[in-house]
Amino acid sequence: MEFTAGGRLEVRITPSDVGKRVSVRRVSEADAPGSRFTDTVGVLTSWNDGVLVITRKSGEAVRIAQSALVAGKVVPAAPARRRGPAATYEELARAGARSWRPVESERLGAWTLRAAAGFTRRANSVLPLGDPGRPLDDALAYVRSWYADRALPAYVQAATGVDDAQERLCAELERRGWAREVTTLVLTGALAPVGDLPVDTGRVTLSRGVDAAWLRRYGRAGAAGPHVVEVLTSGPSVWFASVPGDEGVPAAIGRCVVDGRWAGFMAVEVDPAARRRGLATAVMTALARRALDEGASAAWLQVEEDNGGARALYDGMGFSVHHRYHHYRQPERPEA
Repeated sequence: MEFTAGGRLEVRITPSDVGKRVSVRRVSEADAPGSRFTDTVGVLTSWNDGVLVITRKSGEAVRIAQSALVAGKVVPAAPARRRGPAATYEELARAGARSWRPVESERLGAWTLRAAAGFTRRANSVLPLGDPGRPLDDALAYVRSWYADRALPAYVQAATGVDDAQERLCAELERRGWAREVTTLVLTGALAPVGDLPVDTGRVTLSRGVDAAWLRRYGRAGAAGPHVVEVLTSGPSVWFASVPGDEGVPAAIGRCVVDGRWAGFMAVEVDPAARRRGLATAVMTALARRALDEGASAAWLQVEEDNGGARALYDGMGFSVHHRYHHYRQPERPEA
């Protein structure tokens, strides 16, 4: 990483660069003999009272004392990814929202407040795709009140790691005491290779509706009320997959929403006793073939960051990380 000009290290960033992607070098152990340097790359999300905050693509906020800086510069956005279909953050965020619609929603400027009786954070969180139309503190107060009226905690879903994402919003939420509870990876890939996998899909049944047996396999359904079915069956073109199992409960299930060029895969689950038999791959392949028949060419899916088994499966299918999003929960007490 080159920071020099004429052989000298230089700090070429100022507080006016807040919001830009930067690379900085700092002394990491100033009091130790032979002090070491540490490099940090991310979005400069604040610079106040002699402290910089840089938010990495992972969502981690790194605090750096200005006095520890030895070099810094603005850097261009990360180069376009070479693997998988090209897509902007907003395009994928909107496709994801259409595939998992809440029971009720309300617009607040360019934010969308979503609720579904607490079924999943995605359907019970704010999707902020622009300006809320009022100062941030006022917007967050309205958000808290809106969710409190529904006996729900307030969540904000915000993304990092791609152009036009929301690192600054993440930093502002953390500064106000909103806690990041979970990080989800959004993966993309070409659809045809998934549909071309040489697997037997003969046992996979596809349907337009979701039945009680499918819901018994689905780990997040809980007491499956009408709000759960309403969310699951929402979307432009929804397909459900199942593989027969014991006692009327499927051995494997999956869900796919076809939306223009995109096929979104969700709720791919396998009975623990039936794992390592290729059932998840068979479900994905059967759904991909149906999506290809409807004209889709690109695929996306979401997986929690710590789900190593699922990530390995999807990596083998050609998926790669496009961006991350994080759910921030309201502080227990109102922000100061």
